[in-house]
Amino acid sequence: LLCAGSHAFSQTLKIGELNSYKVFPAFLEPYEKGWRLALEEINAAGGAAGRKLEIVSRDDGGTPGDAVRVAEELISREKVDVLMGTFASHVGLAVANLANQRKILFLAAEPLTDKIVWENGNRYTFRLRPSTYMQTAMLIPEAAKLKKKRWAIVYPNYEYGQSATASFKKLLKQAQPDVEFVAEQAPALGKIDAGAVVQALADAKPDAIFSSLFAADLQKFVREGNTRGLFKSTVVFNLLAGEPEYLDTLKDETPEGWWVTGYPWSEIDTPEHGRFRDAYRKRWNDYPRQGSVVGYTAVYSLANAAKRAGSIDTAKLIEALKGLEMQTPFGRILWRPIDHQSTMGAYVGQLAQKAGRGVMVDWRYADGAKYQPSDREIRALRTE
Repeated sequence: LLCAGSHAFSQTLKIGELNSYKVFPAFLEPYEKGWRLALEEINAAGGAAGRKLEIVSRDDGGTPGDAVRVAEELISREKVDVLMGTFASHVGLAVANLANQRKILFLAAEPLTDKIVWENGNRYTFRLRPSTYMQTAMLIPEAAKLKKKRWAIVYPNYEYGQSATASFKKLLKQAQPDVEFVAEQAPALGKIDAGAVVQALADAKPDAIFSSLFAADLQKFVREGNTRGLFKSTVVFNLLAGEPEYLDTLKDETPEGWWVTGYPWSEIDTPEHGRFRDAYRKRWNDYPRQGSVVGYTAVYSLANAAKRAGSIDTAKLIEALKGLEMQTPFGRILWRPIDHQSTMGAYVGQLAQKAGRGVMVDWRYADGAKYQPSDREIRALRTE
């Protein structure tokens, strides 16, 4: 992904990485392995434009207040050149706001809220993963094709879930004007009363359900839904549920037939993915998860920007990231100049069980470049 060069490092690109490792370990342990692998590869190949990469990593506590304090420490005490990371959307938004105030580049690796590149977008913030809008848009064609009229919605009640729900309602209504939303359940993140939620959804008698639950909330929802037969005659669409970090915990409870976005790591046979998967397995004696790809690609994005800029000056790094095209384990991506969103995509398919494990079947890669609003809509949303 980067050309080999001299190992006589003249300067360092110091990356301040912060994330909610204790709060979301299923995603962030593989994410850390991904960025560590990238760091080792890049430095072994001569760094970025002759600069060694160094990463100073901190736990951000999983709250906006803690994350801002940690980011301030990385900037003031550690003197980092750029910030990278965050997981939860409200945490990512808080760090993006700080980056704008402190005029430091922030590569938001994981937070999915649309606001981070649209309504709250700023000159200093770039986001790697496909947003809630993009991932929802990837599921809409299949949802509209089913012609189900009565939909129920369940989501974690914070920025990501609210954002996903708003996008789903808007996009499905555009594709299928006669759709009705007959029930909505919005439990607090990590605090779902799954029995009550499943019962409320069942009582509404929907034809289909859209969910953006993940992690422990998803596991509890699936267990109760299976127990009470909610999914027997009701089709479900769930963002992120095809990611191995969440399928790992569902095992033989994985509900079959759900439409999901995710990452079928064992079946993607492109050369760029094969290289990444083999290197990851060799380094960690484990298979990659979605988080692994995110951590790996985030570090390469900063290294490629530094190489393109020929500098670690913030203004030059920003200009270098805008319009940067690069290879990733998922294929080529572009960092869009208009909103600082990368065109990394996601895999769309259905859930099934194989040998007591959850897998994705009948999947396709949805290129993030094809699931964007018009430039005119984005210009209206971005106020910077």
